[in-house]
Amino acid sequence: MGDLTETIRVVLVDDDALVRMGLRAMLDGVHGIRVVAEASDGGDVPAVVDAHHPEVVLMDLRMKKVDGITATQRLRDRGEGPAVIVLTTFDEHELVVRALRAGAVGFLLKHAPPEDIVRAIQSARQGDSMLSPEIARRLITMVANSTSHDTDRLAARERLQHLSAREIQVAMAIADGKSNVEIAADLTLTVPTVKGYISTILGKTASNNRVQLALIVQAAGL
Repeated sequence: MGDLTETIRVVLVDDDALVRMGLRAMLDGVHGIRVVAEASDGGDVPAVVDAHHPEVVLMDLRMKKVDGITATQRLRDRGEGPAVIVLTTFDEHELVVRALRAGAVGFLLKHAPPEDIVRAIQSARQGDSMLSPEIARRLITMVANSTSHDTDRLAARERLQHLSAREIQVAMAIADGKSNVEIAADLTLTVPTVKGYISTILGKTASNNRVQLALIVQAAGL
């Protein structure tokens, strides 16, 4: 993941200039984080990312031309790139689930406390998701309720079938919204070992990130 003492470069994507101004003012005062660019529409994101090479993008969901879900998917389709955190005023779980499936690593409401936004950026830089256990449970419950077809459940289980028993334990802990530190404590493992398991699990399940993995685990009915 690189040296976490390095400054984390952040891009703000929101069609509201006042929102971008407020976020920039807040983040510019945080040691170790620097806002390197802004974009007012999702269609501008690829060019901005190419020009500034951020580690993290704070992405609005609703924009007039290209929305945040489409912009996130386009970034993921390009391969390795910045972590995307969905930041929205809309507590609309269906849209959030779509964004997470598109490759976003976390979700926060715009009225979240500044310390939560900062922690989300730092977590994303380290490869962790930023979903509180409460939000994770609500989102995953929504997925479970919408997964009514046996074919959906079977497809999810097929993606998990090559995991070992220990990897299943780690995957289920991720689905509970637990951090790497919490998983390590629960399973009597070291944090580096947990990170190794997660990397292997993501590869075996063709998941872009741990949030997508959590959705698969819930869809499988585990």
